[in-house]
Amino acid sequence: MSCQMSRSKCTRLSGALVEQLLDSVDSVLFDCDGVIWRGDQAIIGASEVINLLKEHGKKVFFVTNNSTKTRKMYADKMSSLGFNVTADEVFGTAYCCAVFLKTVYRLEGKVYLMGSNAMKQELEAVGVQQVGVGPDHVSGQQIDWANVPLDPEVKAVVVGFDEHFSYMKLNRAMQYLVQKDCLFVGTNRDTRLPLEGGKAVPGTGCLLQAVETAAQRQAQTVGKPNHFMFDCLAAQFGVERERCLMVGDRLDTDILLGSNCGLKTLLTLTGVSTVAEAEAHRDSGSAERQGMVPDYYVESIADLLPALQG
Repeated sequence: MSCQMSRSKCTRLSGALVEQLLDSVDSVLFDCDGVIWRGDQAIIGASEVINLLKEHGKKVFFVTNNSTKTRKMYADKMSSLGFNVTADEVFGTAYCCAVFLKTVYRLEGKVYLMGSNAMKQELEAVGVQQVGVGPDHVSGQQIDWANVPLDPEVKAVVVGFDEHFSYMKLNRAMQYLVQKDCLFVGTNRDTRLPLEGGKAVPGTGCLLQAVETAAQRQAQTVGKPNHFMFDCLAAQFGVERERCLMVGDRLDTDILLGSNCGLKTLLTLTGVSTVAEAEAHRDSGSAERQGMVPDYYVESIADLLPALQG
């Protein structure tokens, strides 16, 4: 059965259906890359959609698994591309990870951070000290590595995107995590970062799996599709899940987040996933894969414009 024929899931969003959907929600969550922009270029019509949604009284939020930017960096990028956005509407994994450590784990102590300067800034903003940002150069022999000096105040290992990832860092993380009371948190499990022209580079999920393998432990992740990202936002802004729409380009993160949290879901085709993939999940007969089937899809979020302008 094609997408259009099924009224229940994976319906092409157009005409009067757009208005019906927008009328049924008070809040709209957007992923960023592949949804409102690609690289450094805004998707045509995206800023108008965001700004008009706000004019119509909708709350608009941005949820991204990218851990290399602070909320302010994101808001600045959006403003430069014509989006009417404030930093407190942005929920990235750098910020959510810091909130998670503080509110869920009530962390007392430092973090060994495999991650960016942005993560360091977001941790420090909530009062969490960290060690580990930057390169960790090879020195000594294997016996020295096994006895690498550890900071006794470190009570958690946090893995985000780290361009300085190395064997030395992997070893240091493992030595901390051998201590059973050391917390283990990852920002997200995306294994690849898609770039323009069909190119890609390894994502945080690759680094996290390496650390999990070495430590023989599973990390708790805070990024999409984990419900914590929505919880974080809902707690601050009083968002009602049944009157909320999640818009994204990835079935395994964005749409699954929406499903996990009981939100309405909209797939946009300007990024990673395709309608064919969504249909394959829907028709698979697998209950597990149904969470990756969107309620609706559009070619681009610009398809929402006529309803908002009318």
